[in-house]
Amino acid sequence: MLDFAGEHGIAADVEVVAMGDVNAALGRLERNDVRYRFVIDVAGTLHADAAAAAAAAPS
Repeated sequence: MLDFAGEHGIAADVEVVAMGDVNAALGRLERNDVRYRFVIDVAGTLHADAAAAAAAAPS
């Protein structure tokens, strides 16, 4: 299934959550206030990359 998704450009929509925001993310999860799958940035490297990509995306 992963090979099929990769060959056809299918990707998951995710929301990157910094380690410091995990409790807030869990609260959102309890309130069903989640649109995308959470990805916890344990190493602190994805959050900056995601913010830069979002800023560079056309509005």
